[in-house]
Amino acid sequence: MGAVMFYHLTQRPLMDTLRMLVEKSLAAGWRVSVRGTDRGGLEALDTALWLGPEGSFLPHGMDGTAHDVLQPVLLGTASANANGAQCLMAVHSAEITPEDAAAMERVCILFDGYDDAALAHARGQWRALTGAGVSAQYWSEESGRWEKKAQT
Repeated sequence: MGAVMFYHLTQRPLMDTLRMLVEKSLAAGWRVSVRGTDRGGLEALDTALWLGPEGSFLPHGMDGTAHDVLQPVLLGTASANANGAQCLMAVHSAEITPEDAAAMERVCILFDGYDDAALAHARGQWRALTGAGVSAQYWSEESGRWEKKAQT
């Protein structure tokens, strides 16, 4: 069972943090699944990944094609692990279960620190996951760099 890492975004936009975490995951040899709740928001992330800085190409795709299984990074709304990912990243308040955490090397939950609904959802997920015995870490960037603030 992998750890669930909560990333409280207050300084950098979602896309920047997602790109950094995806790059680290791919460098570790993991496939990545990015789970969201809003197809339009995921399509915007898809476009942003394609238009990233020169020299930082991240191979990825949107779910729902015949090539899902081949994608090193797959964005979608489904809970199925269509690309055999070892790392799951949740955006837009996507739900994560203890079973998701047990099936992955790592789960990253990214949430907007200025969105009250996203904060409440992340806090609820923390209570539910840690209450189920899942190891969790809370990371904050309020100082301008990522710092671990809590761990269970």
